[in-house]
Amino acid sequence: MSETLDLEKGCTVDELLQGCIEAFDDEGKVRDPQLVRMFLMMHPWYIPSSELAAKLLQIYQESRGSENSSLQVKTCHLVRYWISAFPAEFDLNPELAEQIKELKELLGREGNQRHSSLIDIESVPTYKWKRQVTQRQPVAQKKRKTSLLFDHLESGELAEHLTHLEYHSFSKILFQDYHSFVMHGCTVDNPILERFITLFNSVSQWVQLMVLSKPTAQQRAQVITRFVMVAQRLLQLQNFNTLMAVVGGLSHSSISRLKETHSFVSQETTKVWESLTELLTSVGNYSRYRRRFAECVGFKFPILGVHLKDLVAVHVALPDWLDRAHKCLNGNKMQQLFSILSELAMVQSIRPPFEANPDLLNLLMVSLDQYQTEEEIYQLSLQREPRNKSTPSSPTSSTPPPQPVVIEEWASVPKPKPDQAIVRKHIEKMVESVFRNFDVDGDGHISQEEFKIIRNNFPYLCKFGDLDENQDGCISREEMISYFMKSSTDLNGKMGFIHSFHETTFLRPVACRHCKGLILGLYKQGLKCRACGVSCHKQCRDLLSVECRKRTKSVSLDGPASLPARSFSFSLPRPGRAASLRHTEIQEEDTQAVEDGVFDVHL
Repeated sequence: MSETLDLEKGCTVDELLQGCIEAFDDEGKVRDPQLVRMFLMMHPWYIPSSELAAKLLQIYQESRGSENSSLQVKTCHLVRYWISAFPAEFDLNPELAEQIKELKELLGREGNQRHSSLIDIESVPTYKWKRQVTQRQPVAQKKRKTSLLFDHLESGELAEHLTHLEYHSFSKILFQDYHSFVMHGCTVDNPILERFITLFNSVSQWVQLMVLSKPTAQQRAQVITRFVMVAQRLLQLQNFNTLMAVVGGLSHSSISRLKETHSFVSQETTKVWESLTELLTSVGNYSRYRRRFAECVGFKFPILGVHLKDLVAVHVALPDWLDRAHKCLNGNKMQQLFSILSELAMVQSIRPPFEANPDLLNLLMVSLDQYQTEEEIYQLSLQREPRNKSTPSSPTSSTPPPQPVVIEEWASVPKPKPDQAIVRKHIEKMVESVFRNFDVDGDGHISQEEFKIIRNNFPYLCKFGDLDENQDGCISREEMISYFMKSSTDLNGKMGFIHSFHETTFLRPVACRHCKGLILGLYKQGLKCRACGVSCHKQCRDLLSVECRKRTKSVSLDGPASLPARSFSFSLPRPGRAASLRHTEIQEEDTQAVEDGVFDVHL
């Protein structure tokens, strides 16, 4: 870094810009390329590109005169470096390109041909063709599809073609996409990044459908074994992103619940599978994956979700400005963000060391073009192996295999009514939690004063008298259970007062609290309670028998002052940019996680 700048203590944008200009000599050689590249890449965090271009024009105009000719030349060299290092920014930002053209024309009018020749915006390659996103439209009538690629390609070939497909999608992502994601906490108006995430989820879903497309447990086990071999090859190719997608598909609850199917999977395959899942575990902030990825040389494909989480973690944990009043930016934050983004940019510069057949890539895209929902896939899983199925059949069973199920048949199956025994168990746990936390005097009843404190936690609690059936001035456990059972019947089992679920994107594998299976994927792959943070698969929502324990820092203002604080919903403030990260939530339990760089991003 420049000797005149101390980024740890912070500096202004103007000081940093001046340091970048002084990093060049009159011949255009850069003495501190890391500082220049970092500032040009990270400046949108602090100043719009159009404003930066205006500052450069102002610096050039104010440095007219023979004594400042060196500063003018250095300014032109910085503009030239900006264009050559980040051409996509000029191609995708017409306003910025016009400003640079105006600067070049100004230099020409003033007779500074040498300076003008340093700036050549016309040489910028167009990235618009590269950034085009094919809009996939679902077919009017769903049809069951099988993959010719899976049936006829070797596991290694399939892994290579999956790698090529994801690499080409990954190479379209530019710095602007990461910046937009981090600043807004979501993929709104970010079609390139969203398309990559969709591709990741499509691979995971395709794995599930290929397993479930087989009518017998033995055939399904063969498909699982085949995909484990594909995962092995992906690890050899150092493609961790697609490896995570395949592992996520095989770990999904729709597959992990198939006990009969897994009984046919060999112990050797199971050991390989366990080693792969251990490598991708989120323990220690993905420490095993990070060590393995750092050791890789040549072509390597990161788990993008992990590094997106790193970006968001740094952005949330550190403020943009150390002193906003004096416009002193946080140099430490800039350096950390730059380090993560540089690594992702370097990955894009190394192509896969093998060739792929374009025709097979197109066929693979068709195979991945699925439109089944999580609920539909899970219903197919239930048809393959019902919950109440008896002991697994022997591999030598003479029972004829069931006929393949067409999607139209299982997709239209009505959702089964919730098991009343499970509902009652759920309600009893929830009621017990209510009494354990809010029966302050421990008399086994909820008084009217205690009811006032808990009323806001349950939207179906209207009046005290609705629960007090015998009108004795207090509510017993039996009365509360009876009330909630009636509410459950009226609502067809949708007991929203228990958990406030919303679709969530987890950027690390999380276990479902109901089935204990991993919730893997990259975009809105599960549900999380806004109040207590409990996570589950979408299809496990109505089966979850864990009561909601909301978190807070203080009791309701309407309650008695002597009552102790309870546990309700609580969110940490966002350091530096509270408004811009309105889509990113950090729960109370994640305070230490922010310091460690580990937390979930809700999109």
